[in-house]
Amino acid sequence: MRTPILLSLLLWMSACLLPLHAQEKADERTDAYFLHTVEKGQGLYGIASMYRVSQQDIIRLNPGCDKQLRAGQTLRIPQGAQANTRFHTIQAKETLYGLSVKYGVTAKKIREANPGLSADNFRIGRVVAIPAADEAASPTPATSTTPAGPVHDTRDGSSRCRDMHRVEKKETLFSVSRKYGISQDELVEANPELKKGMKKGMFLCIPYPKQATPATTDIPDGRIPTDRELFDQNRPAEPAVGNRLKAALILPFGTKEASSTETARMVEYYEGFLLAADSLKRKGLSMDLYVYDSGDASASVEPLLRKPELKEMDILFGPMHGKHIGPMAAFARQHEIPLVVPFTSKCVEVYDNPYVVQINTPQSYLYSEVYEHFVRKFGRANVVFLKTEHDDADKTEFVDGLRHELEAHGIRHTTLEAQALTAESLRATLADGQENIFIPTSGSQLPLTRILPQLVVLCRENPEQHISLFGYPEWQTYTKDHLENFYELDTYFYSSFYTNNLFPQAVEFTRKYRTWYGKDMMHSYPKFGMLGFDTGFFFLKAMADHKGRLADGLNATHVTSIQTGFKFERVNNWGGFINRKVFFVHFTKDFELIKLDFE
Repeated sequence: MRTPILLSLLLWMSACLLPLHAQEKADERTDAYFLHTVEKGQGLYGIASMYRVSQQDIIRLNPGCDKQLRAGQTLRIPQGAQANTRFHTIQAKETLYGLSVKYGVTAKKIREANPGLSADNFRIGRVVAIPAADEAASPTPATSTTPAGPVHDTRDGSSRCRDMHRVEKKETLFSVSRKYGISQDELVEANPELKKGMKKGMFLCIPYPKQATPATTDIPDGRIPTDRELFDQNRPAEPAVGNRLKAALILPFGTKEASSTETARMVEYYEGFLLAADSLKRKGLSMDLYVYDSGDASASVEPLLRKPELKEMDILFGPMHGKHIGPMAAFARQHEIPLVVPFTSKCVEVYDNPYVVQINTPQSYLYSEVYEHFVRKFGRANVVFLKTEHDDADKTEFVDGLRHELEAHGIRHTTLEAQALTAESLRATLADGQENIFIPTSGSQLPLTRILPQLVVLCRENPEQHISLFGYPEWQTYTKDHLENFYELDTYFYSSFYTNNLFPQAVEFTRKYRTWYGKDMMHSYPKFGMLGFDTGFFFLKAMADHKGRLADGLNATHVTSIQTGFKFERVNNWGGFINRKVFFVHFTKDFELIKLDFE
């Protein structure tokens, strides 16, 4: 009687385990995912955003990646649910022509879907967005977007095989031809031995489809084109920019629901922008500026976007409210108009919209830049983290990441707990003959106020030691209260924006702003008038100097900014641009204030 019971139990267990086993098999299919190599500054949120998948989906395929993510690490990314796009990781010997044949998509469409892709960066490991198959270019109805392995060609047309295939058990002429998007006759013609039958273990030459010539229409001799020929052949059309540049600002200007502070900031930004436009007009730039009130956060911008003149803009600036970014980014994509987003560091649209330019650096990219500059500047230092009674939660990621970076570069570091911050314990952390960098784990003013006197005493009692303090962007708001201590402690802090009111450019701008508007700028960080001037001057000049091709002008335009620096990089081949500029501000013991630019 026990045998049937045991058999039933085994069958029940098998039935329960079968779905899990099937899921594991599905995950193992190479067409269910592609490979992404983590780049400097990329975080899990950004990677999930650029591929339109959930973070949990990525974690499921890459256990532990939520705990630690390193540049150079390879992640398996599930193919998302986007109907019109899939993603492909470039393999060894693959070419743009090979991808066009493989997926039945013209080289031009691949190029259009990946404005950041070029013959110079088409290399192993880069991910390419593949648009939906072009039916007109597909060789047979059997062509699919299922990856069939890398396409190999010799680039000079000497090879008749685009790939070699090893026959597996139960494969047929039909299944192999369907897999590679060719007809059965084409497969047999390339492999005459198939007339005697197909056997497991045979190696088959996979020919180029006879009808598949989407990538070679402009190659006169019919040979296989090189990547550079295809990229040159499929350059994007020049933007149609008239003699007068047209720019639009879409910002909230004083609705009933808007706070007085928000209104004042937007007005000040606009006033700074006008000063930039005036400066450029004096240099010979002709332009028309259109300004629109987007309303408060609950308002819709759709009525504004239906205005016929907006379609004729060369560049857009705004919005302020996060709810408005999505509709404006979609409008920018539809009409191929660059959209500059000045006020937020959390613009998810930048990850898959090539027309979005984000000025405020996302946190993961900002930290990555700071780590790189810190290691470059203090690579031989002794680093001491000072824990405070109430650490800032938003600084935990920064501190943990910096510790990891220091360990990776063999830089000595220790941590003092809050209760151990005594004169003796501080003195014991000092290293003779090295820079000693103290970093509080909080950016708030109260912990800083408590730590500064102890560090000043340490510095005075140990004049032979090189002691410095390193901190956070918030510290520029405390400068007036702690200026003498900052100088004495040879203090540094990082920031993506900063201005010294004694800088000649800042002095001139402040004078001009007061002359034009009869008032001073608000006491805020950043100063919105300076932000308006910097963004207006930089982007309008880049557009004018490069005939509307903003992507070409972003890093070819060099201006002396008053407050905000610019260093743009495209987030991927198909997305927009983010600003990765970071400064170190240094208060020296010689009472100099230096803005360190590492570029």
